[in-house]
Amino acid sequence: MTDWSPIFISMKTASLSIFITFFLGLIVAWGLVKMKNDTAKILLDGVFTLPLVLPPTVVGFFLLWIFGVRGPIGSFFIEFFAYKIAFSWPATVIAAVVMSFPLMYRSARGAFEQVDSNLLDAGRTLGMSEWNIFWKVSFANALPGILSGGILAYARGLGEFGATAMLAGNIAGQTRTLPIAVYSEVAAGNMGAAFNYVIVIVFIAFIVIFIMDYVTLRKEKQWRHD
Repeated sequence: MTDWSPIFISMKTASLSIFITFFLGLIVAWGLVKMKNDTAKILLDGVFTLPLVLPPTVVGFFLLWIFGVRGPIGSFFIEFFAYKIAFSWPATVIAAVVMSFPLMYRSARGAFEQVDSNLLDAGRTLGMSEWNIFWKVSFANALPGILSGGILAYARGLGEFGATAMLAGNIAGQTRTLPIAVYSEVAAGNMGAAFNYVIVIVFIAFIVIFIMDYVTLRKEKQWRHD
């Protein structure tokens, strides 16, 4: 009998992680776009993009070093809150956020950089505050690219395996997400259960691609209309 708890764990993890990643990616992307120091911008961009190019197990190693029982943050939580982050459900969220953040950040940054600077200057001449310029001009014009980044980041968080396995482990009913469940069932020789999980992942991935293509087509039609 197939255990469907990995589906609920994965959906819960991906939903919370995209909420964090979305706003964090917006803030960081906007901050780097506004940054004047090119050297600092290049260095920070490299740091923020690094999880995208590193093997997930390497990212998981660093996360375990930070959030493990002897890590700086992990030991702090144990000492002051008597709570162990590693090998708990929050660890799945942390891993998903770290691994999906580069997709959201780079998509948002690219979208912000494509906004016509003359529109921003026009907003300032009209007396708009920087806050209003961000939401009503930059964010509004960059929205299709931002949404595409959010969709990709959600899918990446949902499909995360390596970093999650390193930091959260494979605890049934707690940290066993869909990708880890597929691996576990195949390793145990339960190909039927693994196939069921694969079907769910493929279905979700198809929906994600469909939504992203729909957003892109709407954007192209809007450009042609304008």
